Amino acid sequence: MKIAYLSVFYPYRGGIAHFNYDLCKAFMMHHEVKVFNFSLQYPNFLFPGTTQYLEEGNDATKIENDRVLNSVNPLSYFSAAKAIKSYDPDLLVIGYWMPFVGPSLGTVAGLVRKKCKVVSVVHNAIPHETKIIDKPFTKYFLKRNSGLIALSKAVEDDIKKLHPTAKTTVVKHPDYTHFGDPISKEEARRILDIPQEDKVLLFFGIIREYKGLKLLLETMKELPEDYTLLCVGEVYGDDTEYREILKHPSLTKRVRFINDYVPDSEVKNYFCASDVNILPYKSATQSGISFIANQFNLPLIVTDVGGLRECIVEGKTGLLVKERTQENLKASILEYFEKGYMESFVANMQAEKDENSWENMGKKIVEFAKNL
Repeated sequence: MKIAYLSVFYPYRGGIAHFNYDLCKAFMMHHEVKVFNFSLQYPNFLFPGTTQYLEEGNDATKIENDRVLNSVNPLSYFSAAKAIKSYDPDLLVIGYWMPFVGPSLGTVAGLVRKKCKVVSVVHNAIPHETKIIDKPFTKYFLKRNSGLIALSKAVEDDIKKLHPTAKTTVVKHPDYTHFGDPISKEEARRILDIPQEDKVLLFFGIIREYKGLKLLLETMKELPEDYTLLCVGEVYGDDTEYREILKHPSLTKRVRFINDYVPDSEVKNYFCASDVNILPYKSATQSGISFIANQFNLPLIVTDVGGLRECIVEGKTGLLVKERTQENLKASILEYFEKGYMESFVANMQAEKDENSWENMGKKIVEFAKNL
């Protein structure tokens, strides 16, 4: 089968580009694939971080692609569709993650759908931080697809709210594979200069309000002195509030706040040095961070919001904080260490991982498309 894949790819950074790279490689195992990318993802003045692009040399997700789509130039919507149709694919796969790109991706989908089936992988149908444009832009996009792949039941439910007659299926997000092989906890802690005996918590990824970091920081104040928190990721917006919390005497030496985008080659250091990954989110569909944790067999403690419960098998690969309070989060963290869950959780995660691969995801998407 000839597959055209349109979404965000290298040289753009971030979890969606990582996902697209791994899925594209899976398609390439059995099909002919051509990658189409954005020439402009966002105008710089709309981007909340420092840069949209990977640093020079950070090329773990480098893949050949044609940069044909400008998200804010309608003329490019038609030229991008023309470029894709000239490839003459049997299937167009689109990676969709936010309403801002709804008009551009939706227009291309509608034009190409006249020639072949269009199936989109939907990361989020309803954003965590909503704006007035969200529903109309997303509806516009969803209705121009032949079928839609949701990465969690929560996302599928959101799709159905916006497009009740959509043809959908859920395919679980596989674990990431391109962040390198694990290293020992001892080596990772030597690299990061963390005491070997500490109990180390990890909060990783772009920091936005809905991810609930403040709750975790407040909880850290009440944990014993041998608990360390690695808070690693660029703040999108103002970091003043976090900096003020970190001035608390009990946190100054126990929280490492790394307000930066971490190169792919260094990601493993933080996951391998940690004992557990904390996702204290206020809202979520699923979390790409959980699938990095899975790559490194790092158990999770997650709040019971959106699709996060689907990221773990409760009591076997992680713990679920059923009511999002400081007291409950503290209790779950203490329980994890006091009952020594890590060894058994890691063994269970490995067993789950063996059943969930990018190759299998690619096969499921192609089979879904064939049956539309």
